[in-house]
Amino acid sequence: MITIELTEQDAGHTALDILQQRIPAASQSYLRQLLRRGKVSCADSTLDEHSRLHGHETLQLPDSGRLRELCASPLPQLTILLETDDFLAVFKPAGLAIHSSVNHTENNLTDQLRSLMHHRRAPYQVAPAHRLDIGTSGPVLFGKGRKATAELGRLLQAGQINKTYLALVHGSPPESGTLTTEILVQDKVKQAATRYRVLGRHDNAALLELELLSGRKHQIRQQCSHAGWPVYGDSRYGGPALASLDRLFLHCWQLAWSTGVEPPHFCVSSPLPGDLRNILGTMHIDLPLPT
Repeated sequence: MITIELTEQDAGHTALDILQQRIPAASQSYLRQLLRRGKVSCADSTLDEHSRLHGHETLQLPDSGRLRELCASPLPQLTILLETDDFLAVFKPAGLAIHSSVNHTENNLTDQLRSLMHHRRAPYQVAPAHRLDIGTSGPVLFGKGRKATAELGRLLQAGQINKTYLALVHGSPPESGTLTTEILVQDKVKQAATRYRVLGRHDNAALLELELLSGRKHQIRQQCSHAGWPVYGDSRYGGPALASLDRLFLHCWQLAWSTGVEPPHFCVSSPLPGDLRNILGTMHIDLPLPT
């Protein structure tokens, strides 16, 4: 028998979500088949793909050569936040590029995910539908194949994918508002709009929740700097450094969208990374819950 020990981070997730996280080399269809055949159990109860776990349980799986091979596969440690037949939402840590670029020719999120899909023998190529700065963490949507990637791109261009960020800024912004300014994008001036609200304060720092109303490069970083509240750790736009932080305090924590006028509706939440949580803890700023 193969066992998987759960932790408090697994609480609230479905059995299928957890298996995808712990056995990334296995295809979603293979894991669903295990669950539908009653091959996965917990505390003598058979689980299905929708069963939600409380954390700290032990999952039991059948002892097969194929499953042991999948569990032992030396693959990149990717965190898949959501997966369907058409797309994946994958967590990108700060410091990791999405595409191959200077100094990131081998270690980038797209190549890592493509390596995983190659191991799964997936009959499609994955491609990212949007970008995050190297210094920003959070979920990135990848389409499975050209058609799915194009559909995600269409939703993005139409403004139908809502992106919400958390940023710790230097200064004292008003409690809420909308930043509507012109910013510089590749030597061109473009309009940008961001809605924000203050979630907590400490001395000369404020934690902001920001919703993008347009999608410009470095939009949040430029607009916050222009408003007089630069993002901590953002030396490019005048943000002060924090002794215990070697990255931007900027995190995409939620993506929400619909594939049409009818359900399904999707929402992907990405918890704040530990280094950013620790900073807020020292400032006694409580973490908000995703909406």
